[in-house]
Amino acid sequence: MASTETVEIREIDCSQGEAVHPLSVEAGWNQTVADWQFMLQAGRGFGCVGEDGRWQASSLMLPVGERLAWISMVLVTKARRREGLGTKLLKRCLEETVASGRIAGLDATEQGRPIYLPLGFRDLYPISRWHFDGVAQSAKPIPSNIRLRPVAAADLPKLALYDQAASRMERATLLSHLSSRQPHRAWIAEDPSAAIVGFVLGREGRTATSLGPIAADNEDIAITLITKAADAGPGPFIMDVPQEHRQLSAWLAARGATSPRGYMRMARGEVVGLDDPQRLFAIAGPELG
Repeated sequence: MASTETVEIREIDCSQGEAVHPLSVEAGWNQTVADWQFMLQAGRGFGCVGEDGRWQASSLMLPVGERLAWISMVLVTKARRREGLGTKLLKRCLEETVASGRIAGLDATEQGRPIYLPLGFRDLYPISRWHFDGVAQSAKPIPSNIRLRPVAAADLPKLALYDQAASRMERATLLSHLSSRQPHRAWIAEDPSAAIVGFVLGREGRTATSLGPIAADNEDIAITLITKAADAGPGPFIMDVPQEHRQLSAWLAARGATSPRGYMRMARGEVVGLDDPQRLFAIAGPELG
């Protein structure tokens, strides 16, 4: 393994989304240039550049409130793996997180989890990634006391409060961004008093449309919202669902969805409620929290 002592870590400027995108393409990940641009504008990226001037490794720290930051996009091109670059960049993000007074969270793959445990991360709950082509108008009828309607700009402050209660993250900027990516997949469920009882957002990906975050008062409302968002346009789709939502998982499996991989949500420190996904039926994605 080559030494990383002399490797220069550079901050990735927010204009570099297109330049770093090949790293996630090489890894087979779903991010688009628009995803990279948002993350670099809203957070801080760090990476290493090769002699040819191209980015060869990356990492990202995305604040999701005053108390929490999400660590993601730890990528190293195949030619530079096994040199310790990923760990070095991860530690840089952790340093920035601690300096900001925040706790670090992330979604770890099976391969990544053994790296994070010695660094002080602990397991919160497992997540399954589901792949499916559509749901074929198969949700239960919308309850008579629930109304679905498209998300409007005026809804975003209330949406952010509802999301914060479900996810324990403060991410109004992220929700605003996602609601504009695919407005036809952005839906709110309301009760007779016009109180929010659920919502779904979606965004286009490099290989599939990502549905999430999805928050709701119960699984029936979540399934209704998923159906509405999926029926708004063609797939394929991906969705990252906390494993405790067994009814939703069974519903997806019955419609031909498959779950070839998963993640472990982890945190390095304590954020009250972050380990409870009772009303969080799909995360925004492991890169966004």
